[in-house]
Amino acid sequence: MLDLVELKSVCNIQSGGTPSRKKNSYYEGDIKWAKISDLETSGDGFIYDTEEKITSAGLENIRNRLFEVNTLFLAMYGSVGKTAITKSRMSCNQAILGITCKDTNLVDLGYLKYWFDSSKQRLLDSARGVALKNLSAGMVKDLKIPLPPLKTQKHIAQILDDAAALRDKTKQLLTEYDLLAQAIFLEMFGDPVSNSKGFEIKKLGDLGKWQSGGTPSRKIMEYYEGDIPWLSSGELNEMYISESKEHITEKALKESSTKLVPKGSLLLGMYDTAALKSTINTRDLTCNQAIAFGVLDPKLINIVYAYSIIQLGRDHYRRLQRGARQKNLNLSMVKGIKILYPSIHLQNQFAEKIALIEQQKELAKQELKESEDLFNCLLQKAFKGELIKD
Repeated sequence: MLDLVELKSVCNIQSGGTPSRKKNSYYEGDIKWAKISDLETSGDGFIYDTEEKITSAGLENIRNRLFEVNTLFLAMYGSVGKTAITKSRMSCNQAILGITCKDTNLVDLGYLKYWFDSSKQRLLDSARGVALKNLSAGMVKDLKIPLPPLKTQKHIAQILDDAAALRDKTKQLLTEYDLLAQAIFLEMFGDPVSNSKGFEIKKLGDLGKWQSGGTPSRKIMEYYEGDIPWLSSGELNEMYISESKEHITEKALKESSTKLVPKGSLLLGMYDTAALKSTINTRDLTCNQAIAFGVLDPKLINIVYAYSIIQLGRDHYRRLQRGARQKNLNLSMVKGIKILYPSIHLQNQFAEKIALIEQQKELAKQELKESEDLFNCLLQKAFKGELIKD
């Protein structure tokens, strides 16, 4: 069993701050200023840059809370327990703690980061709040950490680094497959917006039958105790989908505005930031009113081609959105989206190439699951004293 020490005894721990938003002179400077969103996008566990910058006056307004390179940032609000190590000097807001080792001969920063990663669920459980779980600096300072000799810490961090590298390499492979699919599209059809190859143009509404989903009454609990998948637009993240977080009953389907979405339909989000997120369902299911679905005519359009052109041109097509506070599409707008219309023969050739890529992606996804399982297993063993034996 490893000895435990209080975090505050071996680390300096300080939160950041937010310069007054009432003074424009505090912002748009050259001092990096991190928010939770910057931690969330630090895919490799390091934070190199920030979305917003502040001025020296803004920094002074938050009592010059500037952190050096190799500071561990820890999210106290929102994504509680999320960590990232700074790779340049930067400040941060009050939702983030900056943690540095008092003695680098006593504590290894990489080891410390992995310990926080392994403790994320425990941190969530101890966070206060109902709607929004939060940590406090005091709670973090009082945490107790297992602290083996520095050599052992570095060895543990290196094992976990290697496991993380294996996981990240597979993630990168998936990204490269997606880029390959985009390259094939652009080579065959050109830019979906400029239509440099001069293809015919057609509206989505002319290529199939379009409807929107619906939401069964939340007041009738039994509606949500079935086995029929019921999708929200936030779940339209992959090319193909067959499952959902929530499920409804046959009774809910019959007695509400939701509709059965036949297998092989194209589903498109319509509201706010989910607008034109899309997927193809591989089984019959249902969806809410924020999703439009099209049963496309396979003699007119290949659904893989339709999915791909919507994804590549998504930013352009989203300009159709209307609304002041929240910009949305409606069913008529979806039907009115104009897309390039090459021959069905050319579309089918494209779909065949994409099918081969998807086969490779499925293998990579299985490898990713295995590498994530390995990493998580090693992460848990590391701080139980099971990873390195005397």
